[in-house]
Parts: sequence; C-alpha cells; structure tokens
Amino acid sequence: MGHPATAPGSGTRLRVVACGSVDDGKSTLIGRLLFECDSVSSDQLAALTRDSRRYGTTGDEPDFALLLDGLEAEREQGITIDVAYRYFSTARRRFVVADVPGHEEYTRNMETGASNSEAAVLLADARKGILTQTRRHAHILSLLGIRHIVLAVNKMDLMDYSAERFARIAEECDRLAAKLSFASVVPIPVCARNGDNVTTRSPRMPWYDGPVLLQHLESLDIDGGSETKPMRFTVQWINRTNAEFRGYAGSVVSGILTEGQEIVVTASGVRARVNRIVTGDGDLKQAVAGQAVTLVLSDEIGISRGDILTLPEWRCETADQFAAHVVWLTHEVMLPHREYLIKFNSRVVPGRITALRHRLDPDSLEQVAARALEMNEIGYCHISTREPVSFDPYRENRETGGFIIIDRQSNATAGAGMIDFALRRAANVHWHELDVNAGARAGLNGQKPCLLWFTGFSGAGKSTIANLVERRLFAEGRRSYLLDGDNIRHGLNRDLGFTAADRVENIRRVTEVARLFVDAGLITLVAFISPFSAEREAARESFRPEEFHEIYVDTPLEICRARDPKGLYARAASGRLKNFTGFDSPYEPPLKPELVLRTAEASAEELASHVIGYLRTKGLIP
Repeated sequence: MGHPATAPGSGTRLRVVACGSVDDGKSTLIGRLLFECDSVSSDQLAALTRDSRRYGTTGDEPDFALLLDGLEAEREQGITIDVAYRYFSTARRRFVVADVPGHEEYTRNMETGASNSEAAVLLADARKGILTQTRRHAHILSLLGIRHIVLAVNKMDLMDYSAERFARIAEECDRLAAKLSFASVVPIPVCARNGDNVTTRSPRMPWYDGPVLLQHLESLDIDGGSETKPMRFTVQWINRTNAEFRGYAGSVVSGILTEGQEIVVTASGVRARVNRIVTGDGDLKQAVAGQAVTLVLSDEIGISRGDILTLPEWRCETADQFAAHVVWLTHEVMLPHREYLIKFNSRVVPGRITALRHRLDPDSLEQVAARALEMNEIGYCHISTREPVSFDPYRENRETGGFIIIDRQSNATAGAGMIDFALRRAANVHWHELDVNAGARAGLNGQKPCLLWFTGFSGAGKSTIANLVERRLFAEGRRSYLLDGDNIRHGLNRDLGFTAADRVENIRRVTEVARLFVDAGLITLVAFISPFSAEREAARESFRPEEFHEIYVDTPLEICRARDPKGLYARAASGRLKNFTGFDSPYEPPLKPELVLRTAEASAEELASHVIGYLRTKGLIP
C-alpha cells in the first residue's frame, strides 16, 4: 500500500463513492466530512439537532448520518436505501460524494452510485473486519474501473483504538486487493462519530502516521481524465426543428470534438464533416467530454439513435457477440439463452447470455462453475445480440463499454455489464442467399407457411389437438410437420433436463428448428408446454408477424391432474419428479394469444376443426 504524492491542480473535482457493508458508518462519515468542511447550513444543523432526538443513535450528540438518510424508511431503520449525493469543497478541491446502500438487497443502487465515481472510500467496521459484502463491493469497484481506494476502518473507538486490530484488517485488505486491479489502496483508521482522522489527526491514535481522510482525498491524483481518451459522441435523437435544419443531438462522452473535423459512424463506416456544434447558448468551436450538444454535418447520412460517432482513426469496435462481466441485480434468476433487452447508451437491442463461463465466489474471489446467476452474484458471460452494436472495452472507456440488461416482461433493470472484448466467432460467416427461397417453396406447396405454437399445461391436450390438426392438413394435401415436445427430447434436446435454464434452452432450440421448417414452406406445428412467456415472446419475434400464431390450450390445472395421461402429476405429488410445471415450476399463461382452445368446453375433434377454420379465415390455407 502506498500514498499518492502528486497533488492535483487547485479546484479540480473528484467524484467519490462511499461503500461497504451495512451499518459500517458510511453516512456518518460523510456527514462528519460535510460538518467539518462547513458545508452544513444553520437551518440544516437545527434540523439535524431536532431529528437526532427523534431518530438518532448518538444520545445527546448530533447523528451526522441523518444529514444523508433522507427517506423516512432510512431514518426509521437506520440504513441507507437510496443513493444520496452530497457536494462540498475545500481550498484545494471540489467533491461529489455518493453515499450508497450497504445492504445486499440494494446492491443495484451501490453499482449505480459507483459507476460515475473516480475513487472510493470502502468502509469496514473495526469490530467485524472485511465481510462478504465488503468483498463484493470491492470487486464491483474493480470491475467498474475505479483504481483508487481508501479503506476507512471505522468505529476504532469500539476497539479501544487498537493499532493491532487496525493492522490485521489492513493486512486482510492487502490480500483482497492483490486479486483486484486497484492502483492504490490506502488504509486509514477513523472514528466517524467523533471525527478521529477524518479531517484532523486524532490524538487517540498516535501510532498512526499516515494521512487523514480529507488530506488524502485532496491530494489524490486521478490519471487520464475523459478528455484525454479518443473522441466518442453518442447520438440520443435526431433534431429536426424545421425543414431547413437537421442535427444530431447527443453527448461527447469522451475526448474533444472540434468544428470542421471529419467523423465516422462506427456501425456503418459512413463519414461526414462537422459543420456546426450547436448549443442553446450559441455555436461552439469545440466540445469536450461531458457536454451535450447538437451536431450539424456536411452531409445527410444514415444516423440513428444510439449510434456512436468517432474520429476515423479512432473507431470503436462493432460486433454482435462479446464477453463481459455481469452483476445480476434482480430476484429473477439470470438464465442463459433467455432473451433480454440490452441497452448500450441510448440503443436497445434484444440479446441473450449464451454462456455463463463462471461465477465469482464473493469470499474467496475464486471462479466457480455455475449454470445461472442469482441476485447480487457476479459472473463472466458470453453475450449475443440480434444486431451488431458499437462499443469499447470497458477498461478503455467506461462510457461506451457498459450496458444494462432489461427484463422483457417487467421492464425492470435485471443486470449491469462491463464489456471485456469482442468475440469473433462468426466474423467470417455470412448469410448465403439461395435461389430457391421461402417464397418459392410456399408457392410450390400452394399454402402460406406459418407456425402454430400450442402451449399449455402437461395433459392439457396440446399434442392430441395438434396431431388431429395435422391429420386434417395431410388429408387435404397440405405440407406440414409437427414438432412435439416429448419427441424432440428423445433426440435434439436429449441432453436437457427440466430446470428453468434447461427449459429456456429447450425452447430456443425448437424455435431455431421451427424457423427452418417455416422457411421450407411448411405449416409447422409446435406442441410444447413452453411455460415462460419471455421465451414464447422471443420465439414470436424470430418470425414475421403473419407467420407466428400462439394457440393457448386452456385446460384448468385440476383437469390436467385428473387426466394425468403419463402419470407425471402423480410422480410430482409424491416428490419423485422435480421442476414439474404446475407443482414446483410455474406456468405463465399467454396474455394475447391468437387462439384460445378450452378443452373443458369442447372435444379435441371440435377444437381441431376450430384451428382449421382459423387457418382458412387468415388465408393461410384455401
């Protein structure tokens, strides 16, 4: 561990995140900093005195944590839930400090607060030392590219200001940091409640001869600001105020952009020159990282929301497959091959996590095998997107190398990722156009190819009805094929079980096969339980709107259990069959299927006739 010696220029700004395990004293430490730096107004002090009597935990003394715990729930529970930002300055530097939650439940908020920070104060309770959540936060800080860490060993008063205790925790932090990519890690013993070693040296710890917290933060030199990196301009929207004006509004996220420079759209390679850099206060000759501007170019070229503009000699990478570190942030388990929405700056594209290479053990920081990621777990993944996207490796540019993963059903943020490198697996593989295409095959067959996707509980009657439908089609001379869930598991999907991850992969594979059959001009029938709506919607999006038809075989679960044609419900009830839909694995019914078949109200033959009538009504068969 060392102490950076180079002091920055006067007035520079430093973004700092304060993190660590719950109840380590982050809010108290920041509140003490604000108080010692005269950044608390008289009104705030009066409110603090009043609130300390009501919510505080420090007796007659001010509870400085209440300066940051603004939510009623936070004050009642004594924990930080949201991210709180505070601003203060000294004669040497301006600070933006993010106080983030320590509780494991709110790791997503910690990641949000840390993502824009340049340095971190990682707290540890002197009584508890380095905990699992401390390690998890340290690893997230490393993944996010934060290189300078202060280990603030807090509550030293509760350990009688023991030099030996501080040394043991500092050594443990040394072992942790050795596995991560920090440039500097400086341990400082503090007591935030009393102000020991926060802004002034504590007489109660004469054995400590290092810097106090504020002194170190003032002198910390952050190398390589965003202005020194290659220029990146992210397009947020196309600005057409009138027929004479066409501009591209967005932000310079790194580097410097100058009027008259030639730029290139990374995704397409099309070039143009910057004629104007427009702002609400007038045109600029130059825009730097952090500025939001509108560009007017020399030519009207194809640019869309989410495109990245660069200088020709410093282009981003473009790929549809890449490796990335992923922090999972939701209770819904991350399942490889499930389709999510992935957001890169302003661009959102469908994508899948095609492989989970390993998961991080938060205690040992060892890489362990895993098939899925639970909430707050960190994994190393391969990701594939439907369309190529432009990016930089996260270690080179945090602004263009990060992304978030969005759940397609709830629209909630499910994960956050940091791109490591592009995967070039399909770089030399191109789609080969064939002379005999889907249209030609459909014309020869005298029918419109389509996919009939039968879904419902086991025993609902999917295979029975689909089989009757195909018999009718065959009798009429139609070209069709039935992909039955049980039959497919005897061959193509024989290696898959019935876990949620395997069910996702099961549907992905049959979707790809069904696409080939529809391309062959066939009326294709799929009879699968397909319990998850996310996978059915992803399957739908793999086809043209007129091709995909979801048929919900709506049979109440109690009827399916009574039928139990294969004895599966009996086995599940006795505990001999795990992950069975309707018992210990959920079924998500379709919200807007094209057709609903209620087997409790009609026979299988009648419902098959209903499907044939539907095909005629839609013009799929004459």
